[in-house]
Amino acid sequence: MTASGTLLLCGLLVLPSIALLHLAHEYDPRCILGYVLLVSLVTYLLYRKDKANAESGRWRTPESTLHFLELIGGWGAAFIAQRNFRHKTSKLSFQATFWAIVLLHEVLFFDYLRGWKLANQVVASLTQQ
Repeated sequence: MTASGTLLLCGLLVLPSIALLHLAHEYDPRCILGYVLLVSLVTYLLYRKDKANAESGRWRTPESTLHFLELIGGWGAAFIAQRNFRHKTSKLSFQATFWAIVLLHEVLFFDYLRGWKLANQVVASLTQQ
């Protein structure tokens, strides 16, 4: 991964890291860390397998599966895998969905750190109608 990619990933991990530290006060940090590591490992390995399958003309992993793993927390590993394997980096529709998932995570972590103010506003506006 390039230096700029590493810096971007580090920047993207600031909010999640702070939020996960806060969560560790409410939940067992070993469970949190175990979950993140498991999802990340599965995501990274599936990207690696899909790249190898793409090169050899074998069965491919559905994009929806890759996006699902990103959505449940494997987006950081997906970011690294995309750059390490040069996989799925030039497909615009895939990248648009990937970055939407990253943005969703950033917004959710930010909102969590603010005490769910945005989420509460959304719920309040929906219940008033």
